[in-house]
Amino acid sequence: MAKRYTIGVDYGTESGRAVLIDLDNGAEIAEHVTPYRHGVIDEELPVGNIKLESEWALQHPHDYMEVLETSISAVLKASGTTADQVIGLGIDFTACTMLPVDESRTPLCFHSDLAARPHSWVKLWKHHAAQDEAEEINRIAQERGEAFLSRYGGKYSSEWMISKIWQIFNEDRAIYDQTDLFMEATDWVIAQLTDSFVRNSCTAGYKAMWHKEEGYPSGDFFAALDPELRTLVETKLRGEIRSLGEKAGELTPEMAAKIELKAGTAIAVGNVDAHAAVPAAGVVTPGKLVMAMGTSICHTILGAEEKNVEGMCGVVEDGIIPGYFGYEAGQSAVGDIFAWFMEHGVPASVNEEAASEGLSIHAFLEKQAAAYRPGETGLLALDWWNGNRSVLVDTNLSGLLLGYTLQTKPEEIYRALLEATAFGTRKIVDAFHHNGVPVEELYACGGLPQKNHLLMQIYADVTNREIKVAESKQTPALGAAMFASVAAGVEAGGYATIVDAAHNMAKVQEKSFIPIPENVIKYEQLYLEYSCLHDYFGRGENIVMKTLRALKQPIQGGSEHAHVKTV
Repeated sequence: MAKRYTIGVDYGTESGRAVLIDLDNGAEIAEHVTPYRHGVIDEELPVGNIKLESEWALQHPHDYMEVLETSISAVLKASGTTADQVIGLGIDFTACTMLPVDESRTPLCFHSDLAARPHSWVKLWKHHAAQDEAEEINRIAQERGEAFLSRYGGKYSSEWMISKIWQIFNEDRAIYDQTDLFMEATDWVIAQLTDSFVRNSCTAGYKAMWHKEEGYPSGDFFAALDPELRTLVETKLRGEIRSLGEKAGELTPEMAAKIELKAGTAIAVGNVDAHAAVPAAGVVTPGKLVMAMGTSICHTILGAEEKNVEGMCGVVEDGIIPGYFGYEAGQSAVGDIFAWFMEHGVPASVNEEAASEGLSIHAFLEKQAAAYRPGETGLLALDWWNGNRSVLVDTNLSGLLLGYTLQTKPEEIYRALLEATAFGTRKIVDAFHHNGVPVEELYACGGLPQKNHLLMQIYADVTNREIKVAESKQTPALGAAMFASVAAGVEAGGYATIVDAAHNMAKVQEKSFIPIPENVIKYEQLYLEYSCLHDYFGRGENIVMKTLRALKQPIQGGSEHAHVKTV
């Protein structure tokens, strides 16, 4: 039998990549990255001279299509694979990344008369400007005793679908009214490939309040937000919801010609990047928390029962692996914090020293920071440079670094930032473990575990758990390709279930990170201090972070930034 392959396309924050996967063993035959031409739109719209306020993060839908048209043909060409050998295509996406579309599923930002209106564009996952709406959603849901709230750890996030929709409704009613559907970007791309629209159960459950047994919240809840939102679900959130691994449709002849695949190729239901990474790391049973580590971290774990866990981003039945409840939590910034420090906090002399040793600045600081024992820097940080996703669910929190002296060195700050993100993960691990979702070991995937061994050892020491690292460097794309093999089915050369695919295609590295006992003891002391700061600044005893943020905001009506409510 001729070799059979699937392609996984991973849509990240800055770029998209296609990976060609061998179905026999999960080997990554070829990969290609396409940077988004417009990047993250967080200062000014691509058209006109419309400036955006802080906390906005938009994207251009054209960039998503360019990934398909560029990267898929590139991996076929690089590998010498023919379109006939590719039995399925799957994609994953950062989420909630959403956009408003018209009756033809055309993004509203493609209309020349709407392109200068910020709310017509794609809202990226880290668009945090809907925090006011999220807080009102939580207040009203709590007053009404809405069941969905506990499935989001007690707080619905500004990053999720309904918060973003309500912001559009509040700030640009005309865009809301002209929207036929609010779609996740992953579902929109699938619709472009198949010319048919289905929603995926993953984003519907984790981001849009949908529940497998109960459906969406009632019209009465949405009417409590605003009477004119009563029919939101039946109108702008309508659509069939399909489970992960199902076939969304088949590749249309028009799109087949554009991306150089065969018309009729099976297209899997869309997925979320971190969730697709779970089976790609070989995790298909409970007790194993997977950390998808990059600019942020998404923490996912399987459970046999539905439990309430403070600050979790969601729990969805069959949301990751069929037959289990999938739990999600996360940190809003991790790699982003390290990148911020490299850009703004490292003096030129350190860059020069790194260059003289032939090392990147990351590698140099990792080497320097590794010389310190836990606690030896005298520093402690809160990892809230982009707010807190779990367990506090508050994007209005900000970072803190404590313990500076005139002798503080850059590598000491760097280590303190690494440790802060580990403490943030420890908070999430403890929240799950002590609320009926056992966490026995950790699995890591993404760019950071492959590059930064000091970081991973710190995480093992802080959490006091062994950490295994996925063999694949492209775990979300591998997972998307694995789900594509299930969508294609056994008769086409794929797999019957995602569990079967994982057994054959997923691997972890031989080396793992084992906690060092003396480090565990020292970090336990530091974690207690971290927890004191965490609760003091994060649970309302001291609101200085929010006060500073409020003072920073431009005066309403006196700014050129696009925040003025339009009708």
